Amino acid sequence: MEQANRRRFLTLGVVAVLAAVAFWGLLRGGGPPARQPLPGGRDREVRAAEPTITLYDHKTGKKTKIKFEEYIAGVVAAEMEPTWPREALAAQAVLARTFALHKIKYEGGVPQRGADASTSPEEFQAYDPSRINANVWRAVEMTRGTVIKYRGRYVRAWFHANAGGRTATAREGLNFTKEPTPYLKSVADPGQKAAPAAERNWTTTFPLSQVREAVQRQTGKDPGVINRVAILEKGPSGRAVQIKLGSATISGPALRKALGSERMRSTLLDRLEVRDQSLVISGRGRGHGVGMSQRGAYYFAKRGKSPADIIRYYYKDITLEKAWR
Repeated sequence: MEQANRRRFLTLGVVAVLAAVAFWGLLRGGGPPARQPLPGGRDREVRAAEPTITLYDHKTGKKTKIKFEEYIAGVVAAEMEPTWPREALAAQAVLARTFALHKIKYEGGVPQRGADASTSPEEFQAYDPSRINANVWRAVEMTRGTVIKYRGRYVRAWFHANAGGRTATAREGLNFTKEPTPYLKSVADPGQKAAPAAERNWTTTFPLSQVREAVQRQTGKDPGVINRVAILEKGPSGRAVQIKLGSATISGPALRKALGSERMRSTLLDRLEVRDQSLVISGRGRGHGVGMSQRGAYYFAKRGKSPADIIRYYYKDITLEKAWR
């Protein structure tokens, strides 16, 4: 009897120790990431299974079936540096997942390709599975199935490299007026502090003949001789919304597209002038400036912010939900 009681006591002691260890592990953030709710997200029962999508490869012209989370890993690896802080990569994963689901649900994916998604950045999102590493996989797993919604609908999950100090509204950054995007406000962006010098401030020059041709191609109107240029309207972030070039008026985003987004890096302009038969443009930041700044996400992640913290900074009044587990 005494031996039986002793064995029972030892067994209970071992169970108690194991329970304490497990509890301590949870407090320290242990456990498999896929089963942990995203901090700040909505943790509720989700029974949907992870979907398989059709991915069009714009380089080969072939279509393949791929699991959604595997696809997201390839997007994150292409859109951010795989060695960046995991929390920044995780925020990018949530945006990439939401961006794709929005396109698939509301726009039919990439109907011109007969596919749900495309590897072309112009058609969908960048995708490069060769850059996937353990850090990327971990970031995707820790946010598995997590999406951003506003009043029950997927948001337009835009992101860009560096806002140059302040993010843009959808109209000023992308000339987007198709629908209201109240979850996208102009907010101060610390990404400028984490960006390389070439992204912080830049200057580029275009021959006026090239500008004239680009504007005519983009607007269908010949601006004539361009001897005067002016910014007619600026948005909440200070970006050029409407620009006058000769006799033509063009939106800032349209001019950037016409001249090339790699050279005219943003529409947050400090100088726009005609000099020596050339158009000289100086500005700050890189990208359209709408939504999450990737350099800003890097900055916040380095300072201990969670993926949810980062997302909620750039997207207002939204919910983070699980589409699948």
